[in-house]
Amino acid sequence: MESYDLLVVNGLVVTASDIGHYDIAIKGEKIALLAPKGSLTEIAAKRVIDAEGGYVMPGGVDAHVHLDEPQLFGKGKSADDYETGTRSAICGGTTTVITFAPQSKGNTSLFSALQRTHVKAHQNCYTDYSFHLLISSPTPNVLSEFSALREQGISSLKIYMTYEALQLRDDQILDVLLEARRNGITTLIHAENGDILAWMTEQLEARGLYAPKYHATSRPQIVEAEATNRAIALSSIIDTSILIVHVSSPSAAANIRHAQTKGLPIWAETCPQYLLLTRSDLDKPGFEGAKCVCSPPPREGSKDHEAIWRGLANGTFTILSSDHCPFVYNDGERGKKSVLSEEFPEGRFRYIPNGCPGVETRLPLVLCEGKKRLGLSKFVEVTSTNAAKLYGLYPKKGALLAGLSDADLCIWYPEGTLKGLTIKNGQLHHNVDYTPYEGREVGNWPRWTILRGKVQWARDEGGVVGEKGFGEFVMRGASRMAGGERKGDWEVSAF
Repeated sequence: MESYDLLVVNGLVVTASDIGHYDIAIKGEKIALLAPKGSLTEIAAKRVIDAEGGYVMPGGVDAHVHLDEPQLFGKGKSADDYETGTRSAICGGTTTVITFAPQSKGNTSLFSALQRTHVKAHQNCYTDYSFHLLISSPTPNVLSEFSALREQGISSLKIYMTYEALQLRDDQILDVLLEARRNGITTLIHAENGDILAWMTEQLEARGLYAPKYHATSRPQIVEAEATNRAIALSSIIDTSILIVHVSSPSAAANIRHAQTKGLPIWAETCPQYLLLTRSDLDKPGFEGAKCVCSPPPREGSKDHEAIWRGLANGTFTILSSDHCPFVYNDGERGKKSVLSEEFPEGRFRYIPNGCPGVETRLPLVLCEGKKRLGLSKFVEVTSTNAAKLYGLYPKKGALLAGLSDADLCIWYPEGTLKGLTIKNGQLHHNVDYTPYEGREVGNWPRWTILRGKVQWARDEGGVVGEKGFGEFVMRGASRMAGGERKGDWEVSAF
């Protein structure tokens, strides 16, 4: 009788397509067998994990994580490197992250950015990982490198419609989308109108309004909705798929839904902060609101939250990512407080390092409410499976298919085991001195996280039990989600 390296028994196995009581056999780094509950009791294995009725899911895939990036926005510097960021991810049930390899403005090649990022990640990760190329200067030489990127296992890139250091003009966006179409690359777009945003900021500062809460004032929903609509228009000209990242605005979501119902290949992402935080979180006493400054900002309240939940349930949002973008709060040199001075005791919202930590809390924050609003299979779909499909990782990641999928598992406690569990920053594993979700109650937490058959996180056995460096770079193929309708190369004369 064949023996296995690891058995996971007595769990309620949840995938994007099925829920059932199965036992799982793992051999080497792969899922070897799913069998009815109790049918593997006589099988030999080096280790057996009894899930005791807890959920057993594919490991989370977080496709929007910022780690160890250069200073692109004033004084702010990422607090997490690849060691601390992926350590935090594995403790929260995420087994694969996709981070960013940023091209510096004026750099005429993408490969130096890619190589620098490989060096930062190599032998430092607790999770598997890949990269999106972040493009700020789409020169002819940069565009010519897209095919070589595919050979390097990179099949996605990100561009911005805002931020002086990164903003592309519409004609540059069209150049990128055309070359992305030709090479089977998925383009992520940060959709905020940078010109309106800059104008609004000038109007606020002219009135002496600098506090953190005015970050949200400078970015009303129309700033996001207009840019989203324009990004959809540009992609429809090229007839290629795009993903709108970190959507916060119900009006932007409505534009996306309208495009999807017309059959356009538009994908969208949202994040826990747009389900849980509100604009009022930026208006806390003193400078505390800076902890929740991110872009786009959290919106008005429960009505907007309901719209984002509805978008997750009906498929408007393809994936739920963290947009983990960590800065230390009490750091006057490279963190949130770097904007404080005698002249500006409340800081200046335009220069506050922009982002929140969240890679470890993403799954626990959303599971319990998501179970009611989405269902368990939909939760797995938006937190793991769809990201794997969209970014060329499936079925290696995001699934539990025997012989095909890596043995990446997130095993939760049985329901009701962790009563009164609240999030406390001191119990998290990132390199940040706060969480925007301090004191928020969650009903569950990953008990074990398994990466390619190896237990990396065991909450009851000391926490992090795996080794830094076990995580590997994952070569990715083209998206498995549908692209544009036209076949062959793009032709302007078709218009």
